[in-house]
Amino acid sequence: VQLQASGGGLVQAGGSLKLSCAASRRTLSSTARGWFRQAPGKDREFVAAISWSSSSTYYADSVKDRFTISTDNAKNTVYLQMNSLKPEDTAVYYCAAGSSVSRVAPSYDYWGQGTLVTVSS
Repeated sequence: VQLQASGGGLVQAGGSLKLSCAASRRTLSSTARGWFRQAPGKDREFVAAISWSSSSTYYADSVKDRFTISTDNAKNTVYLQMNSLKPEDTAVYYCAAGSSVSRVAPSYDYWGQGTLVTVSS
């Protein structure tokens, strides 16, 4: 499974961005999809995840009520709508796919290349 992330860019604080993650195919090993991010000098951290089968969603406390994860079955694509962006949201955002939803990065088997989000103050 190959993942292609896109949609990053430069935005002012309070603005919005929508990230996309297109998968080459969907298998039993990729029914869970997640977004993680890594800021300079920091560890990769969980942002959001979704179960393709149940549509259950999970969020980090830091982004809850600001970010929304969703799927487009026809396009085999997962989105991350990011609103009310803050400078501390600046990071490289990675999409991931795995067999079960998890907040832990090693649980995911497939990773996209990352897309940079920069939020200016």
